[in-house]
Amino acid sequence: MTLRRALACSLTTISLTGAALLAHPATAHAAPQDCEGGRNGFIDISDNASGTPIRTLDMGSGVTITLQYGNISGSQRGWAKISGRTFSGDRVWMDWTTNGGSSWLQCGPFTVGTTGTSKTSAAKTTGTSSSYKFRACGNLNGGPVRCTTWW
Repeated sequence: MTLRRALACSLTTISLTGAALLAHPATAHAAPQDCEGGRNGFIDISDNASGTPIRTLDMGSGVTITLQYGNISGSQRGWAKISGRTFSGDRVWMDWTTNGGSSWLQCGPFTVGTTGTSKTSAAKTTGTSSSYKFRACGNLNGGPVRCTTWW
């Protein structure tokens, strides 16, 4: 094998290894309008909706993101909510998976419009399968994204 061929093989191996290390689970992003009005099984809810919190994430600065569930329109549904000392531009969304988190649909982001107000994601019917899960995610005014654990 020539030096040139050996070098080419080594560079190919390095680039393929690097690509594999950078790979992450597939995320399908849905704009807010893809999760509203019944699209993809999501329904609109009030930004003041409150249910049973099942996951809580302290974002700092008096802001909390929660994953909640409750009875909405006759079905148990889950949703994400950002509340507390929010600022315009803070964002929340809900990820939903049917395969335990290998891939998911990101429903949102939904952006706080007025300082000090809550914002919710659209709500999705919960399920009994251990592969059917939700998590709440968000960020404060362009800061780092943080998510709850899957539920």
